[in-house]
Amino acid sequence: MRVIGTDEKQLGVLSLADAINMARASGVDLVEIAPNATPPVCRLVDFGKYRYEQSKRDKEAKKHQHANKVKEIQLSPSIDPHDFGVKLSHAIDFLCEDMKVKVTLRFRGRELAHKEFGFQQVEKFMKEVSKWGHPDFAPKLVGKGINLMLSPLPRNKRAKHPREGEQQPGTVENNGESAGQRRPVGVAPDHGQPAAEKPEGFNNSFAKLDLNARP
Repeated sequence: MRVIGTDEKQLGVLSLADAINMARASGVDLVEIAPNATPPVCRLVDFGKYRYEQSKRDKEAKKHQHANKVKEIQLSPSIDPHDFGVKLSHAIDFLCEDMKVKVTLRFRGRELAHKEFGFQQVEKFMKEVSKWGHPDFAPKLVGKGINLMLSPLPRNKRAKHPREGEQQPGTVENNGESAGQRRPVGVAPDHGQPAAEKPEGFNNSFAKLDLNARP
């Protein structure tokens, strides 16, 4: 097998026994890094350090994969303000995950006669998302629609996610009750009934017991 030393220099082709003895003498591990090579390649390295370096490389690779992903957001010239806000929220989510966002707006029928309304919607969207992403090019008309590509800003120049720091839905607090489900003072846990009252028709077989009676 071909052996690479701790200084990442090749030590030549050695037998397995010689490579193991060399690793023991250096107080490190013998790690096979290219089993399909001819001959196989092994490296003298601290295995814990090797795994740490490998995990860092994997994380960097995932970042590049996210950057290469493109998510599409579709608008319309007459989009409802609430729908516009939902689309904007999705775009911010994608940009904060280092993904590109492709914004498309399609004209239908007579909407083609008033393209300026479509450009106004796209430019408004571009302005609202400017804290998290920047356009790769100006909005342009392609066929019966407008296209815009947004790329995430660098992390050190990007605004924080609007929902960062907010309590997530279902988070348990106040003796196991989730946010938004706290009971008012004096209200019992039985579906919002006052602690001192019970709903009509409640049948309690112990209600008429005389607790002062003696046997």
